[in-house]
Amino acid sequence: MYKNLLVPVDGGELSERAMRASIDLARQLGAQITGFVVEPDMPLPNAGTQPIAYARARDVHDQRTDLHALDVLARFGELASEAGVAFTGRHVCTDRVDAAIVDVARDLECDMIVMTTHGRGAFGDLLFGSHTKNVLAKSKLPLLVLH
Repeated sequence: MYKNLLVPVDGGELSERAMRASIDLARQLGAQITGFVVEPDMPLPNAGTQPIAYARARDVHDQRTDLHALDVLARFGELASEAGVAFTGRHVCTDRVDAAIVDVARDLECDMIVMTTHGRGAFGDLLFGSHTKNVLAKSKLPLLVLH
């Protein structure tokens, strides 16, 4: 049935819920979990930005985002290990969050995506967007949405 769950997390307030719920589900199904973090890409430089300054800022940005992603995935991995659930972690740096989730689920042959949503409603989605709704529209995989 379901053997590889993709669980996108960002370290925010809903990540802990996604981690714990997906671990419980994976344990019941005998599945493994792939934790996935998408970090924001470095903004493009302004017209007056010096190339060397931008390169330094890019290095700092890359180090920070890598450390953050690895910290989030380490926490997820610890919880999974305590529960006896197989876990692997992946992270990428891109502004195309929805596409990254769909692409990695396909590339890693995941059978289900487990995501949380803030549940802001139509107006909130208009203002902030909804990664969950976009993934649902773009993916052919089952999507378990936690609120």
